[in-house]
Amino acid sequence: MSANVETMMYVRETPWHGLGTKVQEAPNSAEALKLAGLDWEVKQNDILLGDYGNVIEGFKANVRSTDGAVLGIVSDRYKVVQNAEAFSFTDNLIGGDVRYETAGSLYGGKKVWMLAKLPTETVVGDEVTPYMCFTNAHDGTGSIQVCMTPIRVVCNNTLNLALNQAKRKWSTKHIGNIEGKMHEAQMCLEYGAQYMESLAIEADKLANKHISNDQIQEILNELFPVKETDSDRVKNNVQKMKDEFMICYYMPDIEKFRNTAWGVVNAMSDMVTHTAPIRNTKNYKENNWGRIMAGNALIDSVVASVSR
Repeated sequence: MSANVETMMYVRETPWHGLGTKVQEAPNSAEALKLAGLDWEVKQNDILLGDYGNVIEGFKANVRSTDGAVLGIVSDRYKVVQNAEAFSFTDNLIGGDVRYETAGSLYGGKKVWMLAKLPTETVVGDEVTPYMCFTNAHDGTGSIQVCMTPIRVVCNNTLNLALNQAKRKWSTKHIGNIEGKMHEAQMCLEYGAQYMESLAIEADKLANKHISNDQIQEILNELFPVKETDSDRVKNNVQKMKDEFMICYYMPDIEKFRNTAWGVVNAMSDMVTHTAPIRNTKNYKENNWGRIMAGNALIDSVVASVSR
């Protein structure tokens, strides 16, 4: 496993991103953090200047308690939210068919996450499993973020579309008392339900919109443009991406949506979820996981194109 994904656990089945070590089910956030190797704290230390030992005023170093690794340089007004604090409110989500699926760290512990699997739903005749991802950053780049990542079960494709009607990503205050935790958990469930409802509506609309092969080529030319002055290598790489998209478009799981806008969206989702990049770096899977959490620009662009 590369340095980007430092530690990780997953429950039962190998997750779609293919990372992690299988463990028994984690009953609560504390156990999930322990199994994922995230049961450490962040300390804030003074920053000393070179050989002189002078303290740099106004800044602190966020340092991991277990090994002294520096996770980030932050303002001295920055408030650390420990891993246990950041994810403890998610225990109020767990019950029924909601369970922890994965947890882990990225970039040497600078970013940590926990993923909860929600009950599977039906979207235009397909089984889609919603996942709710909670992330926390210790490098000063972000707060506690929550995002929805639905997975089309038949092909393990991500359907993390940016929708105008509902939020896919939001932040949470994580209030420390019991009532606050329950409120934040309920808010997350409500946002998640709103997103899935809006996704089903959008998918139905796109599944009923005809898209011809000529229109697909126009969309691909728009998404993957080339200029006459581009090198042969650039032109070949662009053509390879277009070819890979068409391979995905003609896969059996998309047959029932062929010649529809929803089929085009799923083909792009298949391509960005499973197709290796032209430059297949050693950190490809880990970087792809980051894009899954943040959303993928190509999926959003193709949705915008077919929606016009």
